[in-house]
Amino acid sequence: MQKIRNIAIIAHVDHGKTTLVDKILHSCSIFRDNEQTGELILDNNDLERERGITIVSKNVSVRYKDVKINIIDTPGHADFGGEVERVLKMADGVLLLCDAFEGAMPQTRFVTQKALALGLKPIVVVNKVDKENCRPEEVYEQIFELFFNLEATEEQLDFPVIYGSSKQGWMSTDWKVPTDNIFPLMDAILENIPPAPECEGTLQMQITSLDYSSFVGRIAIGRVARGVIRENMPVSLVKRDGAIQKSRIKELYTFEGLGKVKATEVKSGDICAVVGIEGFDIGDTIADFEKPEQLEVIHIDEPTMNMLFTINTSPFFGKEGKFVTSRHLRDRLYKEMEKNLALKVVETESPDSYLVYGRGILHLSVLIETMRREGYELQVGQPQVIIKEVDGVKCEPVETLIVDVPGEVAGKVIELVTQRKGDLLVMEPKGDLQHLEFEIPARGIIGLRNNVLTATGGEAIMAHRFKSYEPWKGHIPGRLNGVLVSMDSGKTTAFAIDKLQDRGRFHIDPGVDIYEGQVLGEHIRDNDLVINLTKGKQLTNMRASGSDTNVRIAPAIKFSLEESMEYIQADEYIEVTPQSIRMRKIFLNENERKVNAKKFQNQ
Repeated sequence: MQKIRNIAIIAHVDHGKTTLVDKILHSCSIFRDNEQTGELILDNNDLERERGITIVSKNVSVRYKDVKINIIDTPGHADFGGEVERVLKMADGVLLLCDAFEGAMPQTRFVTQKALALGLKPIVVVNKVDKENCRPEEVYEQIFELFFNLEATEEQLDFPVIYGSSKQGWMSTDWKVPTDNIFPLMDAILENIPPAPECEGTLQMQITSLDYSSFVGRIAIGRVARGVIRENMPVSLVKRDGAIQKSRIKELYTFEGLGKVKATEVKSGDICAVVGIEGFDIGDTIADFEKPEQLEVIHIDEPTMNMLFTINTSPFFGKEGKFVTSRHLRDRLYKEMEKNLALKVVETESPDSYLVYGRGILHLSVLIETMRREGYELQVGQPQVIIKEVDGVKCEPVETLIVDVPGEVAGKVIELVTQRKGDLLVMEPKGDLQHLEFEIPARGIIGLRNNVLTATGGEAIMAHRFKSYEPWKGHIPGRLNGVLVSMDSGKTTAFAIDKLQDRGRFHIDPGVDIYEGQVLGEHIRDNDLVINLTKGKQLTNMRASGSDTNVRIAPAIKFSLEESMEYIQADEYIEVTPQSIRMRKIFLNENERKVNAKKFQNQ
């Protein structure tokens, strides 16, 4: 029997996956005693650290009782479901983490469904039992019910459960009896997760993720499904469409701790990184040179949303970014498609615009944010849901939305969601919160988060996941208020902003460069208003006591990238550059806007 276990850690966002991996790495003494490691070791790119979420799945390995355990940390957001789907192929079992208070959330259901369908053996970890209002027994019942509803097999329903707190660094089989280490969990992994099977025969290995090194180029990562892979071995690369390319393996690496170790051969069951193969994509199979056999291609759920990406055409283009042409934009988007399976790029009639399809606002905004940090300038349009025709009926994606909110503001949330064609299915108390479940068209979720957080004073916890395509639900009202649009280019003055404060709320401070057609704020009425913020005070050399009033300006409301994406309408773009995010009208000139107004009315 091989002494290898492959295990993926899955959970809803913020239930403690990456923290648990930290503790496993520390308790299996991967680090020297004097090494400074910090927290959330695996969330190693800037975006993950800033947002406190995992975006890309990663592999590490530890040794425990002479057994090598390969651990795969996965993202928790439904928008990065494509990451979870492909890495589950490398695992033989899953650790399903669940918060002892929140219980099974929408994303828990989504990833569990994928894991059970692949026949993986689950271990349930009820985490955060040190919270004061936790309810471990109820959560255990809830997870059992979830498994049953997802048609788990008898063997999967007989899952072991471990209680603990990964932050405090302990795990136990009984939540009332805390221990001082996480070894009960490690023992449960060795007892319950089957060893990686050794399959004799010709080589088969599916590429499930990518790495990149500036020295050797692209590196293919995957699990050897059958046979043995060796250094310098001639192989065939079977593409997704069945085409075969001949190639040779230059170097092999296996995962040890946080890094990689060079290997001469890797047997089936272990996860390895392969250097030297050109032109591969995720989902391709590395197979025998003479008799290549393809593994089943990874099936990824369809994207549900698209956005128009186009080059920056504003008067300020090229001031901040290094990459501003359509060629740069096109190359970058196609490069992203190689490693981001759930993303799709389609060329449009215009040579400098591309339709980018993704899983949701967060999925697309992480791509845009990464691009602006790399020095790209671009403009993006309003996110649109993807509409399909099923049996001659126009259908749109519908999502399950879960909101946990204090009881006294639950009514406001229900009102906001039902305005957007949402149906309330469940309303029940959960600790001191009200737990609400809705079915709502994906169109209705765009822009809903801002309104719900405003109405509840920031206390609502929202989560949603894709349910299915259902018949079109009719018109959903968009933004209720119009916007304030600049009529002139120049620097904004405090005097002009002060005089126009009764017209609405501004997104811009005094002394900022603006251009004609830029969106400067929100109007108090439902129509757009063109204003001049560059006008200074008329100065004369006469002074009268009392007429020089002090300027008092309310602070500008600054939108993040996601908030801007949810805020804009069909006739607006977001201009994204390395230093700024600006909202603007597609047609900067007011007369052109009037001429083209009808184009956007139906959208």
